[in-house]
Amino acid sequence: MPWSNQGGGGGGGPWGGSPQGGGQNPWGRGGGPSQADIEEMIRRGQDRFRQVMPKGFGGGRGILIAIVVIVIGWLLTGIYRVQPDELGVVQRFGAYVRTESPGLRYHLPAPIETVTKPSVTTQNRIEVGFTSGEGRTAARDVPDESQMLTKDENIIDIDFIVLWRISDPVAYLFNIKNPDGTVKVAAESAMREVIGNTEIQPALNEARGQIEQSARLLLQATLDSYGTPGSPGAGVVIDQVQLQKVAPPQQVIASFDDVQSARQNQDQLRNDAETYRNDIVPRARGQAEQVAQQAEGYREQVVARARGDAARFTSVLASYRLAPAITAERFYLETLENVLKSSNKIMIDDAVGGQGVLPYLPLNELMGRPTTQPGAK
Repeated sequence: MPWSNQGGGGGGGPWGGSPQGGGQNPWGRGGGPSQADIEEMIRRGQDRFRQVMPKGFGGGRGILIAIVVIVIGWLLTGIYRVQPDELGVVQRFGAYVRTESPGLRYHLPAPIETVTKPSVTTQNRIEVGFTSGEGRTAARDVPDESQMLTKDENIIDIDFIVLWRISDPVAYLFNIKNPDGTVKVAAESAMREVIGNTEIQPALNEARGQIEQSARLLLQATLDSYGTPGSPGAGVVIDQVQLQKVAPPQQVIASFDDVQSARQNQDQLRNDAETYRNDIVPRARGQAEQVAQQAEGYREQVVARARGDAARFTSVLASYRLAPAITAERFYLETLENVLKSSNKIMIDDAVGGQGVLPYLPLNELMGRPTTQPGAK
């Protein structure tokens, strides 16, 4: 036994004596306490109690008053105050009883009833993928939380913050054991699922807002699925999911920058080609439309001229059938007119005689001169 005599010899009890009565016990002699010893202890305790209590406070009445005072003090311990940003959740022997609004309230003293006062307006903050640090503690990255796999099988490093509040204090206290840890694990799981359905290029650029919204909705749905059939949900509302850093892992960031630069050059060349195409294609289409319209106009002109010639031939034929001789003479005169109109015309009159007179009349030159006024010589 732990109280055995370490120096050898017969074993002793906790008081250093033999179990058979060979040693001393706390009463100063061998054997158990006697009736007189017990009465003496009670008497000494009563004397000490009378010394502590006020004079005249003795007997059964004084003890009764002391008990009443103790009971009143115990009952007064049930008074408590619920602050404006809190709700009081009262439990009786650990079971939920009621929820108290802000103000001065009362519950049965412990251990019968207890109260928990969670803050329902405070916005809580959870960091995933990093720790911001407090005071002199520097910020630190947590790769096990931040590194995730994208849809196109690339690794991406994401740090984000979850802002949440308590919406149902009863569900918050009884449906989840560790609220902060539960929200953090659920947030990391939701973000991994969203990133797993997103390619790395949109995740790094234009899809940040969509990722935040999708992760918030998925996290809220996950927390709402917790609890029991009678009390569903975790009693938590997710206000916002904020992405802090979205980047490739530090080990491959140089190679990733090279890839990004090549993709930017590719995009630049594609944009230049698109600009050239947008310039040359409309111009070619306009030229093609112009040629088509010119051909259409020429076709209409030729068809109209052919129809006019056919109509004129039909009209002349009808006139010829009515008066062949007159029509033939008219054709002769019109043809002669067309021939003489485009040739030089000189008239020589053989009948004109006389010395010094040249029978020559240049009609072309005369037709080009101004008309002589009447009466001029």
